[in-house]
Amino acid sequence: MFWRKKKKAEDRVASDSWLIVGLGNPGAKYEATRHNVGQMALDVLAERMGARFSSHRTNSRVAEGRLVPGGPKLILAKSNGYMNTSGGPVSALARYFEVPPERVVVIHDELDLPFDSIKLKQGGGHGGHNGLRDIAKALGTPEFLRVRVGIGRPPGQQDPADYVLRPFATSERDALAVLLEDAADAAEALTTEGLLAAQQRFHGRSTK
Repeated sequence: MFWRKKKKAEDRVASDSWLIVGLGNPGAKYEATRHNVGQMALDVLAERMGARFSSHRTNSRVAEGRLVPGGPKLILAKSNGYMNTSGGPVSALARYFEVPPERVVVIHDELDLPFDSIKLKQGGGHGGHNGLRDIAKALGTPEFLRVRVGIGRPPGQQDPADYVLRPFATSERDALAVLLEDAADAAEALTTEGLLAAQQRFHGRSTK
């Protein structure tokens, strides 16, 4: 019995594990909106791994696997809660899988970047993003990695809070597919190449 418990813990925790979180809101109402672009990119990674999301005790949906044999173990996670309560599930996942903050990657929408761009960083402020704010608070540090997926500022006088909860425009759909692939590539690069090398690869890239 003791051996089984010990083996289960060893299976759960791997020294090369990375927790990759895609931010968004739950339910069909939100799944195609700009605020959920992080979860859309996570779906790309899961498809590449041939992994399915399933319910997890941390109030999340989780998919696990490796993109290539011998590559790092990726734990992909979507919170079942809303964006502004992302911190609880993320911190619970990090504890469960024993992943330190520097191996936590958060993919999220970024109003302050043009629609077709991606930026990578570690730490820093939340820029008014409630999901990032809650994660930093729950982890006790802002020093997690971020894949910032540009969605651009709303046109005219449109309220940013309304803008992020709207679907992408028809004219953006083709570029969106490429952008999601790039975001998935960037998250993978963080786990295999490190922050500096990944930044050199992806900063300044455009889908246009």
